[in-house]
Amino acid sequence: MTEYSFLTTWCLEAPRERVWDAIWESGRWPDWWRGMVASELVVEGDESGVGQVVRHTWRSKLPYDLDFEMTTTRVDKPHLLEGQAKGELAGVGRWRLFEEDGATDDGPVTAVVYEWNVQTTKRWMNLLAPVARPVFAWNHDWLMRNGGEGIAGVLGCRLLAPGLI
Repeated sequence: MTEYSFLTTWCLEAPRERVWDAIWESGRWPDWWRGMVASELVVEGDESGVGQVVRHTWRSKLPYDLDFEMTTTRVDKPHLLEGQAKGELAGVGRWRLFEEDGATDDGPVTAVVYEWNVQTTKRWMNLLAPVARPVFAWNHDWLMRNGGEGIAGVLGCRLLAPGLI
């Protein structure tokens, strides 16, 4: 399997709690995140959300979809959300949220940092990885830019920095 590590940062002119709610409610992502086809709750999890399992289907700009389940492994509301992916992608995703009060005249700014350390399990992706890796990375970046724009839209706030690191 081919390994990928991605780091994405969004800076949103919104309170951390509102940003957290939008990220936590992954069942609503298809409403605002272009490229997210479906997000289906499979297992509820405990009262904090640990153990929750959600099946995601992503449609890339390229002609393929990716399906995987995300199991929530850590929750520290509204600071940290971590999950384990299994399926056509396998690995760990980690959301970290940081708020800076008074960062702008319009209120707090929340920095969202997403770490995505995964391996592809699709045979054709692994076979093509030596030459297609930059294209797969570009595709990931495209999806994450859509997420930054989408969350800003649903929150009715400005996306100050749609950074991809």
